[in-house]
Amino acid sequence: MRTAELLSRVDGLRSGRTPFVLATVVRAERPTSAKPGDCALVLADGTVDGFVGGVCAESTVRLESLRLLQAGESGLLRITPHAGSPEPAEEGVRTVGNPCLSGGTLEIFLEAMVPATLVTVYGDAPVARALLRVGGALEYDVRPGGTEIAPDTSAVVVAAHGRDVDGRDEATVLRDALAAGVGYVALVASPRRAAGVLDELAALGVAPADRARVHAPAGLDIGARSAPEIALSVFADIVARRPRVHLPGAPNVPAGAPEVAVDPVCGMSVAVTPAGISAQHAGTTTWFCGTGCRQAFLDDPTRFR
Repeated sequence: MRTAELLSRVDGLRSGRTPFVLATVVRAERPTSAKPGDCALVLADGTVDGFVGGVCAESTVRLESLRLLQAGESGLLRITPHAGSPEPAEEGVRTVGNPCLSGGTLEIFLEAMVPATLVTVYGDAPVARALLRVGGALEYDVRPGGTEIAPDTSAVVVAAHGRDVDGRDEATVLRDALAAGVGYVALVASPRRAAGVLDELAALGVAPADRARVHAPAGLDIGARSAPEIALSVFADIVARRPRVHLPGAPNVPAGAPEVAVDPVCGMSVAVTPAGISAQHAGTTTWFCGTGCRQAFLDDPTRFR
């Protein structure tokens, strides 16, 4: 895929809230085949589209990209042909020794593109409108609620002040958000009315453990009075709880560190993904950094036990 075509895909991935890593070669020493400006997209399933070097370099880029994607971070990757990577550690640089490289060192910037945290707001009260404005200022993806809850929604805030939303009452909207597995579910209400809505949830058959997940009244107690201040308190609560809920929410973002295997031929760590290079032998799947190591293994598997 040519660079222009590859970059044209970026807008589509972003609009579709698809997480990916943009890998761009920023420095290349001969005789490596990659050149500065070469780039590739790495998707959450390990698929690599584009060119940032041979299959061995691509394998390293895949693993490091998946690690960064899970963390929602970006960084500079340096790939050298020296096993053990004798270079001193540098802040912001991850150096990996890849003995299968044909020679030369590659430096590749890996930019993780994780969709903004998706917050859905139900209601048309002043607080609801303030939530949309404050969330936008925080660069969150804040949207008015509809009949369906997007699968990658991180937070649902109901600020209807007792009014029905799309033909549903507040308790029904909260029940649906809980059933969808949304990480942060909140109701903007006074303590008395919040208790009443929670009783309605119980009448709808929502289990006590799920009812306990509803933040009602919503927001941190910061003495908020105006609609913008209440919106600020709600987002402060979301930020404060971020380590304990799924934020940012995005479809297909790895939930944990990528599964890693060791290439038995060269000793490289490789990501275990459908897009990786593997072989079946004696009922076991073995993973490789490239086709050369795979073929060497298949020629005589007993050498690498």
